[in-house]
Amino acid sequence: MTTLIYDGSFDGLLTAVFEVFEYRYKDVEIISKGRFHQENMFAEIHDVITQNDKAERVLNKLEQNIGKSGIHQLLKVFLSEDSESEKIILSAIQQSIQHPQENILQNYADCDILKISKICKSVDRERHRMTAFVRFEKMLDGVFFAKIDPDFDVLPLIRKHFKDRYQDQKWMIYDLRRNYGLLYDLENCEFFYPEEKLDLHQYQQKFHDEEKNYQTLWQRYFTKTNIVERKNLKLHIQHVPKRYWKYLTEKS
Repeated sequence: MTTLIYDGSFDGLLTAVFEVFEYRYKDVEIISKGRFHQENMFAEIHDVITQNDKAERVLNKLEQNIGKSGIHQLLKVFLSEDSESEKIILSAIQQSIQHPQENILQNYADCDILKISKICKSVDRERHRMTAFVRFEKMLDGVFFAKIDPDFDVLPLIRKHFKDRYQDQKWMIYDLRRNYGLLYDLENCEFFYPEEKLDLHQYQQKFHDEEKNYQTLWQRYFTKTNIVERKNLKLHIQHVPKRYWKYLTEKS
């Protein structure tokens, strides 16, 4: 068994895949540094150094075989952070090389391809819910701030949606679980990686006065317009699952 250890990035994973073919590894596993624990003392360890040219060559080959939509599916599997994501991505790429004329991502008889399909559906649902339930709060510096805690790493998938929709104001979206975020300054929309995790107590002290008043008014409106006799909690939870309530001002 050869274990390829990469840096945890998508480019790093594609570099590792390239080296599987380059060195003709057969019995192989790919794992990120953050999740690596050497349990098999007889395994040969191969440290992968991310190389953009190798990653690019894999992407170009995949675009020929499964198209950009297929690459996007593999990216969603990677962002799902599933424990088997590297294994099934490698399997899909190997199949695409073996059968370049076939759309291997529609071969649901294969267990790895079926799992890719299921993961993509789950990630798509989470992406959609993040675009629906994210709530921005105005800070003292005028930046609109939103905190999220999604099950999957969907921030790269919602970047374009928010950049296109909120072009006239500065905003920031921060992933509490993964400690990184998106910052839009009216010109550029870039990822940022703070050294320390967000202190929620200090964060709330930086609310703009307008934001505090708005939240109070919205909560009052929500309470006044709620018709107790027509309350259907089961249906409400079906449309707005409880785990998303922490994002909603009216649920505070």
